[in-house]
Amino acid sequence: MRYGILAAVIIYEIVVIFGIGWWVSRNHKKDEAGAFALAGRDLPLGVVAATMALTVLGTAHILGVFEMTWFMGASAIWFSIAHVVLLVVVCLSTGLWVRRLEVTTVPELLERMYGKGTRLLVSCVMAAVIWGILTLETQGIGIVLSSMTGWSIKNGAIVGGILGIFYVVLAGMKEVGWINLVNAVIMYIGLVLATVFLAFKLPGGNFDTVANFYTDAGEGFMLNIVGSTEILITFALANIVSVTFCQGISQMLLQTCMSAKSEQTIKKALWIAAPVNGLFGVFAVVIGLTAKTLPEFSALGPKVAATTMMVELLPGWVCVVLLASFLAAILSTFAMTSLTPATIFAVDIYKNLFNPNATEQQVTTVTRIAIIILSVIAMAIAAFLPPILSAINWLFAWLVPVFWLVVFGLFWKRSAKTAIATLLASWIINSIWSFTSLPAAINMADIPNGYVTLVVTFVVAVIMNLGGGGKPAYFKSEEYLLTKKVG
Repeated sequence: MRYGILAAVIIYEIVVIFGIGWWVSRNHKKDEAGAFALAGRDLPLGVVAATMALTVLGTAHILGVFEMTWFMGASAIWFSIAHVVLLVVVCLSTGLWVRRLEVTTVPELLERMYGKGTRLLVSCVMAAVIWGILTLETQGIGIVLSSMTGWSIKNGAIVGGILGIFYVVLAGMKEVGWINLVNAVIMYIGLVLATVFLAFKLPGGNFDTVANFYTDAGEGFMLNIVGSTEILITFALANIVSVTFCQGISQMLLQTCMSAKSEQTIKKALWIAAPVNGLFGVFAVVIGLTAKTLPEFSALGPKVAATTMMVELLPGWVCVVLLASFLAAILSTFAMTSLTPATIFAVDIYKNLFNPNATEQQVTTVTRIAIIILSVIAMAIAAFLPPILSAINWLFAWLVPVFWLVVFGLFWKRSAKTAIATLLASWIINSIWSFTSLPAAINMADIPNGYVTLVVTFVVAVIMNLGGGGKPAYFKSEEYLLTKKVG
């Protein structure tokens, strides 16, 4: 057990989280509308860019890519490429739309187009999907701390989960944003240093022995990011579909856009967030490939081999910087995956259904309570989860129809009947595809859930919209044009 490394990493997280949390809580306007959940819609460019990059750069990007690299090699980087595509879509479309319409939650946007029934359905499912991602982030925290301490993943998840709660609960969105800005800088310093020092530890002082290991073993495909045709179809393209059409409309990412100073801020953030997020995958793949070539770490298996290798091989101070940044990146996603379902609960369920006259302070209190409850439950089950990327892709498939209903509703046609039918059909098929033998029976077991929900969404929504009925597109409606004139 490396007590010095553990102590330094924990001290770093405590200083950054509590220091920035205290500073932000003293300086933000607590009674301003959306102060806790949306930072008063006033986040600057650097904070928006860092938060967008780190929100979708958590356990799946770090430990998930380590795991997947173990089995499919360099083509695991497609998971990172998919997130670059996602950030392009968000910064040039959905992120701009939610900021322009000044909604507090994505389900609120659905109500404007399709009514309260659709809002309620999407609220429940979106909150559950994001909470599912929260449980995976909690597992990731447990794995990082386990590699440093020898604790069980469950114990590591408890300690990390407590830090994650404080990452957000002191001052909400503004606290998360400013902590992310600091952690993004530290993360890249740690990644570059770790890669350089790791190369020095290998024979020849470079990564040639890693390449030779796979070539000599007849596994040269592990070094090819394109991989096979099967990998391109069932993994690369599938990730682009599921990641873009889920996270592109998820409260988890769009809450940052809702909090930005302006639409222009979001557009500019793309040029920072996309490189910060995308390049991370390159480092993760290199580290994952290297860990498998060293017998003493390969024997540990895909979940902890890479993190244990770094603890053992890197100089103590480099290891501290890198592991602190890994933990910070996961804590950032933990913070957003606890804040956003809590926001949905407080705004779309508590205020919308039970207490329409709730004050800003009451909504904030409910949000804080929900953050704590959701996080504690996630900590309790973190040690009993499936492989990270497999679980992520299953969760992402649930929000694919929501993405397209928003696009259709804003630009084509709005029908509550179509919306509800599309959602229910997609979700039912998604469940059948995951929990029955139907895919195998029709020889389609390798077809990812994201493809299935995408096809069902288009078949149901397009046919029903073409069948007639419904209101005109929201951006062409009198209600929107009137709001625009008033604004």
